[in-house]
Amino acid sequence: MTYVVTEVCIKCKYTDCVEVCPVDCFYEGENMLVIHPDECIDCGVCEPECPVDAIKPDTEPSLDRWLDLNREYSEKWPNITTKKAAPPDADAFVSEPDKFSKYFSTNPGEGD
Repeated sequence: MTYVVTEVCIKCKYTDCVEVCPVDCFYEGENMLVIHPDECIDCGVCEPECPVDAIKPDTEPSLDRWLDLNREYSEKWPNITTKKAAPPDADAFVSEPDKFSKYFSTNPGEGD
């Protein structure tokens, strides 16, 4: 098992989760985070830290797509280990549906 970041993170990108990760397995895109599934030790400490409930165990149904996306972009984006301020408009996007097709960006974030 591993944990994955899902669509809910897109355009919100709260980074509370990266601060508690004991193995630094988070990677930063322009508008979301991902978890490297081979680095995640399945401890679960990140899941309750996410204020928008975007982190899920990969054992939940229908998360294969997100596991693949997390794997792909954790190999391309820079590592992030320090909490940063969320985007100023993050709260406005928390409940928006279909964020992947509207806003997902393949561009990397800044990382640490």
